[in-house]
Amino acid sequence: MSDEIILNADLRIRTGTNKTREIRREDSMVPAIIYGNDEESKNIKVKLNELTKASENELFYTQILKIVLEGHEEKVVLKELQREPVKGKFLHADFQRVSRKTKLKVLVPFRFIGEEDCEGVKVDGGVIAKAISEIEIACLAGNIPEAIEIDITELKLNESIRLTEINFPEGAEIPSLDDEYDQMIVSVNPPRAEIEEEELIVEGEEGDVLEGEEVVEGQSETEESSKESSEESSKESEDNE
Repeated sequence: MSDEIILNADLRIRTGTNKTREIRREDSMVPAIIYGNDEESKNIKVKLNELTKASENELFYTQILKIVLEGHEEKVVLKELQREPVKGKFLHADFQRVSRKTKLKVLVPFRFIGEEDCEGVKVDGGVIAKAISEIEIACLAGNIPEAIEIDITELKLNESIRLTEINFPEGAEIPSLDDEYDQMIVSVNPPRAEIEEEELIVEGEEGDVLEGEEVVEGQSETEESSKESSEESSKESEDNE
């Protein structure tokens, strides 16, 4: 595994809301917990600067991590990272123990290959539209892929790639994937200018019809005016008589 991520942690004696606030404020550490694998859960605290740096690496969210605690290593995966909603400060982290044979559900990003050489873009001037950027898969902890690669080099205009069309790494699968759950991942759509031009043509055709209606209405008004003038002339003639 490339770019292995290691976090140093201490046991956390203090628990409760007020105590965790003290840990964040005074110790510059983030409260966390390690659980799972039929072992006792451990309340720990992780150094804020290490957690911040690790969180900037996309592998932090998908790969096996190592937590060094009291001289021993714990192999874990991140299950939840809570942040303060306004400022984004770390509040708490949940880590699950794993072995290489532990089966997990993890979110893995898609990595799109061939965007610059995509046929639908280079030949027809299409626009690449990415419907989803990651997917939850089930796999063994020792086989978590860094990303799922999708080659769109030969994708043509108005074509798309769906979940049921991609090849997953060995041992990985999408739980309950079937035709009903199937989703579009990426497509090549016509450029917006063409769509707007088609809309303008349709609007223009509708406008011609409206103009025709206005002409008819104009003719009716002229006929009505001529009729009124004729009636007034007849009345004046009768009065003169």
